[in-house]
Amino acid sequence: MTTLALRQDGPGTEPVPGPRRRLLGLVVALVVLVVLLVLSVMIGSTAISPSVVWDALFHSSAGIDQFAIRDFRLPRTIVGLVVGVALGLSGALIQALTRNPLADPGILGVHAGASFAVTVAVGLLGIHDARGYMWFAFAGALIVTLLVLALGSTRQGSSPVVMVLAGVCIGSVLGGAREALQLTDPDAFDAMRYWNAGSIVGRPLEVMWPILPFFAVALILAFAVSGPLNALALGDELAVAQGVRLVRTRVLAVIALTLLAGGATAIAGPIGFVGLMVPHVARWIVGPHQRWIFVYSILLAPSLLLASDVLGRIVMRPVEIPVGVVTAFVGAPALVALARRKRASGL
Repeated sequence: MTTLALRQDGPGTEPVPGPRRRLLGLVVALVVLVVLLVLSVMIGSTAISPSVVWDALFHSSAGIDQFAIRDFRLPRTIVGLVVGVALGLSGALIQALTRNPLADPGILGVHAGASFAVTVAVGLLGIHDARGYMWFAFAGALIVTLLVLALGSTRQGSSPVVMVLAGVCIGSVLGGAREALQLTDPDAFDAMRYWNAGSIVGRPLEVMWPILPFFAVALILAFAVSGPLNALALGDELAVAQGVRLVRTRVLAVIALTLLAGGATAIAGPIGFVGLMVPHVARWIVGPHQRWIFVYSILLAPSLLLASDVLGRIVMRPVEIPVGVVTAFVGAPALVALARRKRASGL
């Protein structure tokens, strides 16, 4: 018995992975994520043995290594896990919403909008609490998302190329404005230097807790619209014929995208390319089914983020490279490869 089925919703027929391959891939992705979570706690400027990690996590052992694990590496790993989930799911959502395989919250300027808004909140308004500046991140992400969608809309429907161009232009403008704003008072913005590069270093869990409820809401909304997004991939007319409410689906998807991208940026700064690469890998494994893509993105994106973070710790020891820089090194060649493909992975 073969585990492949034939896709009937597009021109020609394509082999689509069956349930057995999807479940096997899910187990493998989960195991890889668990391994990377352990490595993220063990590896740093100095390696710590598994026995010391075990004592630090499950006993009250005192010592420098145990203190480093409980107060620095464990929170860093948890933040990386949560931010990775948000980045991966937001990337899958925006690609499904725009029907654009090159879409990503970073490329379309969503991260730039959120980071510029946070910069304004922190630098000009003196808001340093996550409960305060997260609202600015949400607003910046929402405004840019709506602006890109509006600029990419034509009488014949949305244009993926125009969306990418609009997102790149908006992101460049907001990035330049953010840098100019920071130059006006370097001392005030010095604390945001690592945040600007995209980093999970030194992010206490207290920064993440206020944003978690919004991530939970976004997660529910994303899976609620996963079915309608499958139909939307066939075109607006066919989606309406299948009973999909286009406005409702798009509004809920934009809300979920805003909460995920804005919240991730508020916590860790603008980290690009994770939301671009992971949904493609998920589609190569499971095919064009959005619910499966979302599930795989939730597992694969934090794996990529944690792997990049671990790599950034050991490449130039004892100096650490921010995870946003590492993902950019990995993501830029991936973007070129995707752009050169005659046919990107199907949406």
